[in-house]
Amino acid sequence: MSSTELVAQTSASSSHALQVQTSRVLPDANQFLTFRVGAEEYGMDILRVQEIRSYEQPTRIANAPEFVKGVVNLRGVIVPVVDLRLRLGQSGEYNEFTVVVVLNVLGRVVGVVVDSVSDVLELSAEEIKPRPEIAAAMDSRFITGLGKVGERMLILLDIEGMVASPEFGLVN
Repeated sequence: MSSTELVAQTSASSSHALQVQTSRVLPDANQFLTFRVGAEEYGMDILRVQEIRSYEQPTRIANAPEFVKGVVNLRGVIVPVVDLRLRLGQSGEYNEFTVVVVLNVLGRVVGVVVDSVSDVLELSAEEIKPRPEIAAAMDSRFITGLGKVGERMLILLDIEGMVASPEFGLVN
């Protein structure tokens, strides 16, 4: 039984969005939004997620890096949209499963493009293993650990650290 619900809402622009609402949380458990990038499944702290939106082509910004897809107007707030797939060394097509996870990180609203969103999982401290110390395409300092749920293995991201890093190019 999960203590988090995803509630579907329709915004004024007729695009579908999921608002994330949290309720009672067990003191020794962490909640993660799970999503896919390529064949890998990732998790990020649910408390950083503001909403989940279907992908709409953002307004491109001149001379922006390839992974910065542009900006969107989200109820009067200009939100930069970054393709997390490109930042993680993957590529992906934009289809009906592609979504933008809108994050509130360090007082800033940022959208990240992922292949799909799976669900919200609650993991106890025992279900989270330390990150491996191996060379990887992604800087391991942004991996907080690995979550194991049954046969599923999740790569848990420090999304706040990742977005705040100079490599991401969004936060000064």
